[in-house]
Amino acid sequence: MDGVFGRSFTNYDFDMFSTSHFVIITILILGSSIIYLNRDKLNARQRRRTEIGIAITLIIMELTYHFWMIINGSWNVSHAIPLELCSISLILTVLLLLTRKRIIYEILLFTALLGASQALFTPALNYDFPHFRFFHFFYTHLMEIWVPLYFTWAKGYRPTIWSVLKLCIFLNVLMPIIMLINKLVGGNYMFLSHKPDSASLLDVLGPYPWYILSLEGLLIGLSLIVWLIFREKTSKGTEMARELPFQ
Repeated sequence: MDGVFGRSFTNYDFDMFSTSHFVIITILILGSSIIYLNRDKLNARQRRRTEIGIAITLIIMELTYHFWMIINGSWNVSHAIPLELCSISLILTVLLLLTRKRIIYEILLFTALLGASQALFTPALNYDFPHFRFFHFFYTHLMEIWVPLYFTWAKGYRPTIWSVLKLCIFLNVLMPIIMLINKLVGGNYMFLSHKPDSASLLDVLGPYPWYILSLEGLLIGLSLIVWLIFREKTSKGTEMARELPFQ
């Protein structure tokens, strides 16, 4: 199959920092600004309809992506299961929109702002505009960023220092499971089996398996920075939340 829904990217070869990429970055900035500036303008009913509507579009988009891989013969258990960090963030985004659970927000805020944002600025993507994969990739990643920002600015959710602990527990429960799945299916989800073949940040974090520990340490450090930026503060600048870690 050829065209915008085909497997070939000969006519849709994506280049990082091309015009289409800069347009997406501009949309990210404008969308984030619009969310912040209009944070108090939607009533409760409008907000709920918007949340459910976005969740449905994300589900449809992801199911269509898997259908696209199947009909083009590229779906394989070794790489198509949604076990990459951004795929997990997408699942968390849908769950947060549908349930509004604070613990989901606390994990998503970090995985989205640290994972999805990196994917937007340095996308591992072959297909350019107007291919389906281009729209799928950037729509899902934009929503992974915008949704936790919306819950922060419009709904008043805030991370606490305990949120970083919850993230660590979540990842350390998840990683052994993904390592086992990698071994069973011959995959390399979250690069837990080996480093990527191309040059990457992991090259400076040590050999396998030590780069996994280095990467987790880096993630914790960056998560603390995100917490410092988005935590709720009193007029004296101290953290306001005093909740127990798993309320």
